[in-house]
Amino acid sequence: MNKTVIKALIPLVIFLSLVYLLYQGLGKDTRLLPSALINKPVPQFALPSLMTGKTINNDTLKGQMYLLNVWASWCPNCRVEHPMVTEFARQNIIPVYGLNYKDDNATAKAWLNQFGNPYTDILIDAEGLVGIDFGVYGAPETFLVDGDGMIRHKIVGELNPQNIQNELLPLIEKHKNTIK
Repeated sequence: MNKTVIKALIPLVIFLSLVYLLYQGLGKDTRLLPSALINKPVPQFALPSLMTGKTINNDTLKGQMYLLNVWASWCPNCRVEHPMVTEFARQNIIPVYGLNYKDDNATAKAWLNQFGNPYTDILIDAEGLVGIDFGVYGAPETFLVDGDGMIRHKIVGELNPQNIQNELLPLIEKHKNTIK
């Protein structure tokens, strides 16, 4: 082959490579982001409560299975998810704690006054540093933590009837022996 033909083929090869890579990404559920923290202890944290101002840390929550729901008033999908969080909390299966992520306290309180507060308590993560420790990509995300302080599951995106029924409830049943 001469140099002219090779030079002409290079853009074609690059284009076909990109098409292949894009094709590989189609059909993948972007909410199925793996977490390196599954079946590992909750990262150490100590954060103030939005409701009381008191510090909440790992020891405060240890001994109970709970959901940790990452949310923010600036998050449109959190508004979509909120009725499901409220309904789940109303059923009193396990406590639901909120992690208010990179938010303004006054705005978060106003949001809760408007839409209701389903949370047992809410941790303030104004800088997002605890969210980073949890591997949060963005709000909303929800973590199932067992009574031993181990992360058992992570849902990226909104809670919905399907992931509650098919993912959370079976794992709550499986790990309920860790509730003290």
